[in-house]
Amino acid sequence: MEEKMRIGFVPAHREPFSEEWAVDMRRRTLETFKLISKETDFEFIAPEETLTPKGLVRDDRDAEKVIQLFKSKNIAGIIIGTMTFGDEISAVSIAEEIPEVPVLLFSTKEGPFTEDGGRRSDAFCGTLSISSGLYRRRIPFTFLGNCFPEEEIFSQGIKSFLGACSAVKGWIGAKIGLVGPRPERFETCAINEFPMIEQFGQRVVPISIADIFHSAETIEEEKISSIVEEIKSRANCEHVKEATLQKAARLELALKQFVKEKNLAGLAVQCWDAMQKIYGISSCLTMGRLTEQGIMTACEVDVHGTLTMLAQYLASLKETVPHFIDWTIQHQSMENVFLAWHCGNAPQILAAKDSPVCLRAHSILGPALGLEKSEGTAEFQLRKGKVTFNRIVEYNGQFKMLITKGKIIPGKDKLRGSWSWVEVPDLERLYRTLAEEGFTHHASMIHGDITFSLLEFCKFTGIEAIVV
Repeated sequence: MEEKMRIGFVPAHREPFSEEWAVDMRRRTLETFKLISKETDFEFIAPEETLTPKGLVRDDRDAEKVIQLFKSKNIAGIIIGTMTFGDEISAVSIAEEIPEVPVLLFSTKEGPFTEDGGRRSDAFCGTLSISSGLYRRRIPFTFLGNCFPEEEIFSQGIKSFLGACSAVKGWIGAKIGLVGPRPERFETCAINEFPMIEQFGQRVVPISIADIFHSAETIEEEKISSIVEEIKSRANCEHVKEATLQKAARLELALKQFVKEKNLAGLAVQCWDAMQKIYGISSCLTMGRLTEQGIMTACEVDVHGTLTMLAQYLASLKETVPHFIDWTIQHQSMENVFLAWHCGNAPQILAAKDSPVCLRAHSILGPALGLEKSEGTAEFQLRKGKVTFNRIVEYNGQFKMLITKGKIIPGKDKLRGSWSWVEVPDLERLYRTLAEEGFTHHASMIHGDITFSLLEFCKFTGIEAIVV
């Protein structure tokens, strides 16, 4: 079972404001955290009453104890909440001593006045002292707002912050498997590994496509039968040979073995044309299946594409998986609609209810390379709904991410590949941004609106966000 990611909670208090109120606000906040923890792969670490008086943080002594607690728990983010006015020095010092993790700050609303007309909390004011301390030290942080922990804005803000924490933790130090060289004419997929190493501690782990083919061909027969049967149960396979399904299953196991041996976060695969000429299938089906299993797999050895998929998947808290797409065409008649498409690599879990999955030969490479050698695309229309589009690129050592969104609208067309018509607010502006900002023809699309989490991800990693 995967270990839950840990988030540290700093319940900030300042005397002489009401300690009774601070204790109650801490309790209410922890109750909301408990509910969120049940819904996610996160747990919240807060000082117990045995560690600091009443479990609050009010001075340097408390701060030092909490710093040691958080370091021992290897936290992935810090949430600072002003239960009352909040002591700025102790709260800020905790964030300062645990660098390179996302920080969220919120203030609690004021309670009823005391009998003599005094204020119980003054958190609205004290939060500004903490925020200025963070700003002064150039510690990036997200400000959630002024709210009670039972309010929806609080729980939604926390969940979005968790998405950013997940994306940052999984992004830093990620290792991406590079399976074969990029297609010779696709300069767009060329990368410089050194900015990845220097800025994010990431690694590209190369393997030759021949080594993968050898590994696939030496897998025992009994290991592939269950995968073949699963493929058959989920798709119409009448247009492909049994040998194609067996090769796809072998390829899947070989790539998963590579991922496990090297502890990879994702793959960028040379999906043509050695795949067809030498191994004898198209790898689209396999790549979609790997992505569905949580191994982000991009086409045409697009390493930055894999990293984009990874950021999306983690920011969604792994609630859904992306589709690695081309921005292909503008709709012939509908305004602000374009075709998000690729050859047949979409995870089958994303298929529309009325669009059965059909395995076929590659619609573009088949005629050129031979239909008998290019079987293995999973073709269907994707389900409707809100979607977020992203793309990470790097120029001159500077990374930037496109962040935009739209909605998939059902189409009656009978198209090849894995595809969806997507409506956006302003396609002309989006297309102009893609061209003028140097974004490539590849992107990653994921169901749901995760724009806020990815904006925060960019803030905490130093990646420039280009929002359309």
